Order: sequence, then C-alpha cells, then structure tokens
Amino acid sequence: MHSARRVPFIAALATAAALSLAGCGAAVPAASSGGASPSGIGTSSESAGATSAPATAGPTTSGAQPPSSAQVSAGIATYTFPDGRLSFNYPADWRVELFTGAGEPSLSRTATVFDASGTEQVTVYSGQMADAVSHPVNRTVFESEPVPGLSRQPAPAAHYSFYVDRMDGSPTYRMHLTAGTPAAGEGSRVDGIIRIGEEVLVADVRFIEKPFASDEAAKSWLAGAEGQALKALLLSISYS
Repeated sequence: MHSARRVPFIAALATAAALSLAGCGAAVPAASSGGASPSGIGTSSESAGATSAPATAGPTTSGAQPPSSAQVSAGIATYTFPDGRLSFNYPADWRVELFTGAGEPSLSRTATVFDASGTEQVTVYSGQMADAVSHPVNRTVFESEPVPGLSRQPAPAAHYSFYVDRMDGSPTYRMHLTAGTPAAGEGSRVDGIIRIGEEVLVADVRFIEKPFASDEAAKSWLAGAEGQALKALLLSISYS
C-alpha cells in the first residue's frame, strides 16, 4: 500500500492554524418553522408547495435576518451561509446544520446536509485553510461538469465530479467539487481546492466505506433519485 502525501493549501492572508473540515465548534440544530432566522447565521428558504419546513442553523445573535430571496422550484430549499454570499440548494425535506470554527468572526464554517432519514450526505466547508491528499492511483472519471454559480471564481474552474480511484486494486468512490476536470488514468492525483474571495471551498458527498459493489453499480446509483439529488446540490453551489 502506498502512503498518502498530504499537500497543504492556505488561502491568502490566512494565519490561523489548520482547521478541521468538520469545523471546531458545536452544531446548532435547525430552527423550528415559522420563526425568523437569527442575525448573522445561515438561512434557508423554500418555495410554496414544498412538503416540509426549511432548515436554519448557526450560532444565534441579537436581531433578525430575513430568509434568502432566491427563487427555487417546489420541493427545493436554499441554504445561505452567514456571509450571505455562499449558498446551495437541497431537497426541502432534508436539513442543514452549521458548524463554526474558532475566531471572531469565525475562521471556518461547515454546513452538513442530512437527508430525511437523518443520514449525513454532504459537507460544504468555507474557511481560510484546507488540505488535500495526493495518492498514486488509477482513476476512472464517470462525470465532470462546471458549476455555473462558481464560474466567476479564480481558475481552474470549479467542477462537480464523480469518479473512482483505484490504489493497489482497492476502489475509492468520490463525488465532490474539483478544481477543473479531474485527470483520468494512472498518476499521482491532487484535485486542488476552490478559491472564493480570500477563502477556500470544499464540498464532498459523504460516502460510507465501499458504497458500491462495482463501477456499474455506481453508475446505476448516479442515475437514481439520490445520485441525482446530490449531483444537483453540488452543481447548485454559488458564490456572489
């Protein structure tokens, strides 16, 4: 088994110690429906006709903040980070919890998305530091598409990507944001990070260990409802 080589990435002007992608603070549960969203926290909104209440998560402060004005189709909610600039869409019967790192203001924020059964599905991180791991792998790329809402950010352009890496015959399936289209074939791979302003963005689907029996099973899952919902979430990420 080849060992992994960790490659750090540090956003401009960042001086804080490396922060976990899961954040360093405690999660604040979603607010109940019908109430105003606390000031300075991420907000969620959904269109009329959706079957469940939107999720709102984050540390509370004084005052109130209106929900996002983003227009979304029935059954889809929009989560907006505390800065009001980073957002994404997700199924309205799922929920989002926000974890914040140290510092005032916080130096990192991780939105964790749970499906209707309470299973963790996606993490979306923004902060001043992140890292990546380089592996000598044989990669097969199933899909990769540019993310429209991140098209104005520095190159290489952010892509939604779904692929499998094989290292010593063992497959690792990944669906996440990549810096450009991931390179296929054999080689040492580092997919890079997405830069947004003076920070970095990392968004990953949280697969369990060995989620698919084969590549064909992975493709079949992607074509199904869950695969398409997660693909749509990553493609909806936007920074303004």
